[in-house]
Amino acid sequence: MNKTERQLAIVLELQRTRVIKGQELAAKLETSVRTIYRDIQALSEAGVPIVGAPGTGYSLMEGYFLPPVSFTAEEAVTLLIGADFVERRFDDRYGKNAQSSRRKIEAILPEPIQNEAKRILGSIRMLPDLKQHEHKRSEKSHLDLIRSAMLSGNKLRFNYVKRVPEPSGNRASERTVAPLGLVLVQAGWMLLAHCDLRGDIRHFKVSRISNPVMTEERFEVPTGFNLHEYMPRDDRDVRISARFNPAVADRVKETNIHYMETEEWQPEGYVVHFRVRQEEELLQWILGWGADVEVLEPESFRLRVRQEIMHMMARY
Repeated sequence: MNKTERQLAIVLELQRTRVIKGQELAAKLETSVRTIYRDIQALSEAGVPIVGAPGTGYSLMEGYFLPPVSFTAEEAVTLLIGADFVERRFDDRYGKNAQSSRRKIEAILPEPIQNEAKRILGSIRMLPDLKQHEHKRSEKSHLDLIRSAMLSGNKLRFNYVKRVPEPSGNRASERTVAPLGLVLVQAGWMLLAHCDLRGDIRHFKVSRISNPVMTEERFEVPTGFNLHEYMPRDDRDVRISARFNPAVADRVKETNIHYMETEEWQPEGYVVHFRVRQEEELLQWILGWGADVEVLEPESFRLRVRQEIMHMMARY
């Protein structure tokens, strides 16, 4: 508990208890009596009307109080939904803090606001993504360590499995990185880090990380780096066009795959243009549409899709 938090806690305790001794305050706040004396002096100099009587204790002048925090039903619901989201998507430490925050919010709500908030919350439900359950669990198990490494300035070492293999066919590698930030996207948590192996900033899907450890090696955040202003270099230079059966056009749009650049309706069907780093990134997604899609270009990708279909036919 820092100085500001401790002094606020003293005022709240004085509001709650009419008279309290310095020794009792020190015990409650787990600090020394001398520190309490200094805090009382600082609060008095700041204009908080604290009255002290030898042998009796401290009290607030009658009529002085901190204004209570007040929420509308909609504000309370917003905070409670936020706490629920944090509990679901963050690690256990933040999850417990979210639970504690929710209890405190609920405790200070007047009964009419409580009832209205419950009524609104009863009409909203966030379902867990069962398909991503295992990934979410592995993400949560790593987030606390990643955050600790970022705050302490220590590098991380872990095993990583890429979704798309290298030209050699290898997908797994060991990485040592300087963790710079965590970003939550639709696909889950992404770690933004400077990778020693690549000598540049790279993005790592947290659910693909295994056996992470914090090393003794220190790192410094690059001068001028700002996570909220950072824009990754766009190196998606491979362009792919595909034509879909009009009957599935709405489903294609709903996937919201981030490789999609533009779309257009043509007499022959719904044509979508993609931009990727490697053709393999789009292969499985295209194959998932079966006969409802035809790759138009490039010819190399048409050939790659044909080869994969032949391999599939060999199995059947």
